[in-house]
Amino acid sequence: MIQANNTTILTFIAYLGVVFVIGFVAWRRTKNLSDYILGGRSLGSGVAALSAQASDMSGWLLMGLPGYAYLAGFEAGWLMIGLLVGTYLNWRIVAAKLRTATEQYGDSLTLPDYFERRFNDHSGMLRIVSASFILIFFTFYTSSGLVAGGKLFETVFGMSYTLAVIAGTVTVVVYTFIGGFLAVSWTDFFQGLLMFLALIIVAVLGISAADGFAGLSVSMAGKNLHLLIPFTAADGQPLTFIAVASLLGWGLGYFGQPHILARFMAIRSAEHVPRARHIALVWVAIALSAGLLIGLEGIVLVDPPLVGGDSEKVFMVLTTLLLNPVIAGICLAGILAAIMSTADSQLLVASSAISEDFYKGLLKPKKLTDARLLQIGRLAVVGIAIIAMVVALNVDTTVLEQVAFAWAGLGAAFGPTIILSLYWKNSNYLGALAGILTGGLTVIIWKQLSGGPGGIFDLYEIVPGVAFSFIAFWLASLIGGGRKA
Repeated sequence: MIQANNTTILTFIAYLGVVFVIGFVAWRRTKNLSDYILGGRSLGSGVAALSAQASDMSGWLLMGLPGYAYLAGFEAGWLMIGLLVGTYLNWRIVAAKLRTATEQYGDSLTLPDYFERRFNDHSGMLRIVSASFILIFFTFYTSSGLVAGGKLFETVFGMSYTLAVIAGTVTVVVYTFIGGFLAVSWTDFFQGLLMFLALIIVAVLGISAADGFAGLSVSMAGKNLHLLIPFTAADGQPLTFIAVASLLGWGLGYFGQPHILARFMAIRSAEHVPRARHIALVWVAIALSAGLLIGLEGIVLVDPPLVGGDSEKVFMVLTTLLLNPVIAGICLAGILAAIMSTADSQLLVASSAISEDFYKGLLKPKKLTDARLLQIGRLAVVGIAIIAMVVALNVDTTVLEQVAFAWAGLGAAFGPTIILSLYWKNSNYLGALAGILTGGLTVIIWKQLSGGPGGIFDLYEIVPGVAFSFIAFWLASLIGGGRKA
């Protein structure tokens, strides 16, 4: 058990104080639902870039990735490559066009709203289906952040896992509830810097403790030579095509993540995108490399070895092992920053599905005021957080497992439809509905089959989900009967 001293605890308290101050300032600037969901489309390049990547990576970057590298070695490099390529392509081919399109089509605030307006859907089906998938998959995604928070507080403060999950949930809900999108984006910018600092500090000190890259390689070879070879698994078996495709396939998920796409929609103008893209790519490349390196350092430096799900605590173990209490407190706060930066974004997007898409878009109440919509959005944040917290209380759940399922579901359901809506003039309502349904359902069904017959079903569900979604969209659009944009 890693036990925090008073200095580390004070660091955490100071960090939380800054977050709540940001939330209060944002609350003063939140006047209507547009402010609450997209911050009035006022984000600058730096805030948009770092908040997008911080909300993307979450506790997974400081826990899931190092934990995977700790168990699998350089095999984790395939995952890093997939994420880097996906990040670049998302900023390159989606960001500017989506920013322009969502404003062009009725100043759309959410993806379901955009789909309905883009494909001229008067039936409400696109809004219902897409908002439903957002709620389903974001419940699991938000839950993954709460699992990470539970492990953090349990390990550092000696709290029970249940109490730790509850404490993390309350913390995230408070500033998301009061501040909305501006609070989330500003805190994500601050938290992105803190995550970046924490990763670099631990990675650099870890490589020094391992006697440099040469010493690290020699020590890893002494423990398990296969960990140094990116084409073999830890047990010495060659990586199959399915294994490599599954790891690279993570990059396919970027085009359909509503909490990342929301930053594209909220950036001040399309002209701000190139600068934001450069900032985002530098951040991601360095952060992923550091996360991978920390996992490899843990193989050599952590004794006794971490087993199973405890491998996701390797960053925390190295932090307390290598750093003095003040710096350790800052780096451990970086984990909390990573967790909160994604959980808050997911809660906000999920709550917007309820307030903007279900309540306003479908129920169409007669007396509709900005104050009422804000109230619905804030109550939705609390409700969704409670459901995610209940899911997170399962102590056998791992961060990586929950993230993988939610990432695949959102990426397959929305990614192909986003791309084709921006680039294919002949796309229509029927194609969009078929693409979203096919992608989301493929992930859910494929996931259930993955533990059974093996073979092709060992392929990460996002790959068939995205492929089938593209095919379904294309075929349904050609069949006709749908309404063109």
